[in-house]
Amino acid sequence: MTSKISKRPNKATKSPTVSHVRIIGGEYRRRLVAFIDADGLRPTPDRVRETVFNWLADDLVNAKVLDCCAGSGVLGFEALSRGAKQLTCIEPNHEQCRQIKATQAMLGIVDTKIVTMEATIQHALPQLANTEPFDVVFIDPPYQLALWGTILHGLINHQLIHPQTLLYIESDQDHTQLLASFTASLEPLKYKKMGQIFAGIYQLKAL
Repeated sequence: MTSKISKRPNKATKSPTVSHVRIIGGEYRRRLVAFIDADGLRPTPDRVRETVFNWLADDLVNAKVLDCCAGSGVLGFEALSRGAKQLTCIEPNHEQCRQIKATQAMLGIVDTKIVTMEATIQHALPQLANTEPFDVVFIDPPYQLALWGTILHGLINHQLIHPQTLLYIESDQDHTQLLASFTASLEPLKYKKMGQIFAGIYQLKAL
């Protein structure tokens, strides 16, 4: 008699959930940016992005842009859509980096216009130390990681920004407390609370 040994079926590997957010202005307007759902990842809402990019306006044209915690990459792609000449995205999540590169290919953006660094912000900023300073920097980390101070110190210490650099800072808490240790070095240009989001544009104060 031949015995039959039953085997349990392999559990299917759960695929990551993919969501989408829309570019709201410029060359790639209405194009969708896909991103992997992950803890702490919350793309900046349309109404907030509209306000922020109205603030930045013509300053984006031919700008060198750094997205410190890229996530979906939508802030950077929105900047390229509105005339930025070069974008550097920093993102530690491997799957999300793959998705950013897929979006780049889908939009037909050449490699000379975008660099995606798969690294934590603590490792990435020192690697950029010998590059030209950025004109626009997005600082929108996962709120629970509280990386605002780490990022600002890194940008200043590695000379990645200059007095004309525009720094966009987004958080879930009032910037008066959040940036208390930077009042001597940062000049607020724009600031607004939108729902639960606090958003502002800053520059380094002249020395």
